[in-house]
Amino acid sequence: MFSISLSFPYSKLIAVLGFATFMFYFNTVEAQKYEVGLGIGGLTYTGDMVKEYRIENNRPAGMAFFRMNLKDYLSVRAHIMGGFLYGDDEKPIDAFADARNAPAFGISYFELGGTVEYYFLDFRKNINLLRWSPYFFLGLGAGFFGQHDTPSSENYSNIQPVVPLGIGFKYLLNREWSVGMEAGIRKTFFDYADNLSGGDPLIKDLQYGNKYDTDWLYFIGFSVSYTFYTIPCPFDFN
Repeated sequence: MFSISLSFPYSKLIAVLGFATFMFYFNTVEAQKYEVGLGIGGLTYTGDMVKEYRIENNRPAGMAFFRMNLKDYLSVRAHIMGGFLYGDDEKPIDAFADARNAPAFGISYFELGGTVEYYFLDFRKNINLLRWSPYFFLGLGAGFFGQHDTPSSENYSNIQPVVPLGIGFKYLLNREWSVGMEAGIRKTFFDYADNLSGGDPLIKDLQYGNKYDTDWLYFIGFSVSYTFYTIPCPFDFN
C-alpha cells in the first residue's frame, strides 16, 4: 500500500521532467534555427601580378547572409558578397614582371554562394557556460568579375565558379545577437581577374602571364548577426 500511494507522485514527476526536456530541446535547437547578418571587410587577390597576399591591396567589401543552424555544431549559410579587386606590377617578383610593368587594374566583384559551417565547440546550448566557438567552412559559389578598362584579346565569361573555404570565430553577445570574424579564400578556375593570362610570346609586348596559374581571392572581415529566437509551441495541431 505504501509503494502504491507513492506511484502517482512519481509518475507526475517523470511527466514534468519529460516535458521540460522536450521544451528545452525546442528552446535550444528549433528556437535558434534561423539567423541573418551583415559583414564588412577587405577583399584582395593573388595571380599573375601579385603572387603573395598583400594587406595593402585590400579593397572594401561587404556581405549579407542567411544562416540555418541545423545542429549545435553544424550550420548552412547562403551569402551575397560585393567588393573590389586591385593589383599592380609595382613590386615585381622577377625580371619578367619588372619588364612587363602591366597597368594596375581595379574591378568590381560580386559573389553568390553557399557554405557549410562546422563549429568545434558546443556553445549554443547554454551561453552562460560557453559563448564562443571557432568554425571551419567550405562551400560553392558563382563569382561575377567586372569589366577591365583595357579589353582582352581572349574571349572568356565574367561569371565563374568559386570554392569558398576558411575559418572563423563566433561570439554570442546574448541569445539574439552575435558577432564574428572570418578569414576565407576563394579558389577560382579563372585566370583573368587581373586581365593577364597566357599570351603569344611572339608578340614582344610582354603583356601576358602564366595561363596555368589561376587566380585566388581573399576576404577578411567582421560580422554581426541576429537570431530569430522564439519558443515554438510543442503541440502543432495543423
